[in-house]
Amino acid sequence: MYQYTEFDRQFVRARAAQHRDQLERNLAGTLSDDEFRPLRLQNGWYIQRYAPMLRVAVPYGELSSAQLRVLARIAREYDQPSKAVFDTAIGAQAAWGTTHLPVGYGHFTTRQNVQFNWIPLAKSADVMDLLATVNMHGIQTSGNCIRNITSDELAGVAPDEIADPRPFAEIMRQWSTLHPEFAFLPRKFKIAITGATADRAATHWHDVGLHLKKNEAGELGFKVLVGGGMGRTPVIGTTIREFLPALQIMNYLEAVVRVYNRWGRRDNMYKARIKILVKAEGQRYIDEVEAEYQQILTVDGAPHTITQAELDRVAASFVPPALVERAPAATKTVAVPPERQKDYDRWLQQNVAKHQNPKLRAVTLSFKRLGQAPGDADADQLDTAAALADEFSAGEVRVTHDQNLLLPWVNAADLPALWVAASHAGLARSNIRLLTDMIACPGGDFCALANARSIPIAEAITERYQDMDELHDLGEIDLHISGCINSCGHHHSGHIGILGVDKDGKEWYQVSLGGSDGSTLSGAAVPGKVVGPSFGAGEVPGVIEALLDAFRLNRQGRETFIDCVKRVGFDTFKAAANSARLADKHEDLHALPKSSGYAKDAQEA
Repeated sequence: MYQYTEFDRQFVRARAAQHRDQLERNLAGTLSDDEFRPLRLQNGWYIQRYAPMLRVAVPYGELSSAQLRVLARIAREYDQPSKAVFDTAIGAQAAWGTTHLPVGYGHFTTRQNVQFNWIPLAKSADVMDLLATVNMHGIQTSGNCIRNITSDELAGVAPDEIADPRPFAEIMRQWSTLHPEFAFLPRKFKIAITGATADRAATHWHDVGLHLKKNEAGELGFKVLVGGGMGRTPVIGTTIREFLPALQIMNYLEAVVRVYNRWGRRDNMYKARIKILVKAEGQRYIDEVEAEYQQILTVDGAPHTITQAELDRVAASFVPPALVERAPAATKTVAVPPERQKDYDRWLQQNVAKHQNPKLRAVTLSFKRLGQAPGDADADQLDTAAALADEFSAGEVRVTHDQNLLLPWVNAADLPALWVAASHAGLARSNIRLLTDMIACPGGDFCALANARSIPIAEAITERYQDMDELHDLGEIDLHISGCINSCGHHHSGHIGILGVDKDGKEWYQVSLGGSDGSTLSGAAVPGKVVGPSFGAGEVPGVIEALLDAFRLNRQGRETFIDCVKRVGFDTFKAAANSARLADKHEDLHALPKSSGYAKDAQEA
């Protein structure tokens, strides 16, 4: 992991102190709410449907066990609303017929960050001080700036890796943090980077996607994609450079963002993302970026060229940890009970990945289980994950794109012991990449912009598919759920996507098929196609079941769901979904009342 310098630590502590001063002036009435709002957003503090929401930055997904323990402490001690706030929320939920308001939880996002939903704003400075003790903060998790840079959760350990992307991601983080020219872009700006042949970072769906590669001469460089994104207009990124010398990436990014900052629309927030500019201007945008890049190189003197010395300095933080080599007799001799051998074998198949070091494995801890929203982790689970990281993974975890945690440095000989320990904690469910390992945003239970709730839909589907034999027979399926068109649940890229919409004052859901995030399993990145008119909340589980029944009926051998959809054709599955419209209908849940107070915060999320 990257080791903060004294400058880094002073910077984070100073930012926390600045937030405390601003908060105290706001509480005293000398700094108005309107004046305080952009300041708190710059530190990751939103006001959502009922309470503040804090988004903590986790650059390229890496966390230490010490950081996990601080996150656990925040969940346990601070993610607790006042009785009045919670009673109001519970009362509203009761009117809708269900209650989905967990407190004392952290929430892993698809951008590898961590969110908390109930911290009182008056305690926010205490939380920022606590985060600073372990070099954490909320800088650039909000606002129209370059956001937290994401990467492959297997960065530095994947066998298919061409080069480790983390040193470049860290240099980009330092370059982009509070960059004065790019602090007020037309809209938020997201970068993802991968160094592997398989795209586990969904790079095609980002404002900028970066792929490390080598040319015929063996030189390291980047393939650069620009203009990807979800939201109202799903767009796959356009390749604007097939090969850029790796040490020039900062100069080139400066050109990419500068042209966007110059020409991106500021009159319409729905058309302000760079994807709209690239789609509208096409080659003209590419030509202007190239011209700006040449200006930076020849006239400006290429000020952001990464020196080999600086790359080596940063890369030194990302060498494999000094793992203790244990003799066979000293390894953890934990036997798998014979009656659990099948469960263990499935866990090895789904949760354990190969490693660059043949003696090691990367292991995913599953936080997807009945009674817990996708991405949620309570304080005890966070502490347990920290303990597992210390014992089995050199004190390091990674937040995955699919809202789980990964242990990147596990000795193969310790797999039985890790499985037993994770099983006791409820974190060894062998459903990684299966149907119940779904992505979901918090939805209308928390977000003021959401048209519908995500959590009850995720819970209903999870409850219906608890049989592990059935899940493993169905095979790998990406199910993604978003509560609104902002697509925080990445519904566009799901093999099955579910989108909450507002219709006649009730919660309705569109279902799409055939999406892909660009991974090897899914094929080329592509948005899913909507199967027809929206469904009521009570119909959705039956629609999913009908789609899976159609899959079983048409499947050839061990064919995956997405391959079957591609081979058989969209119309067969569309007909199955629409035939299920009334087959499993329950009373539709009422739509959430529209929030009148804090929509602007949510729009910046």
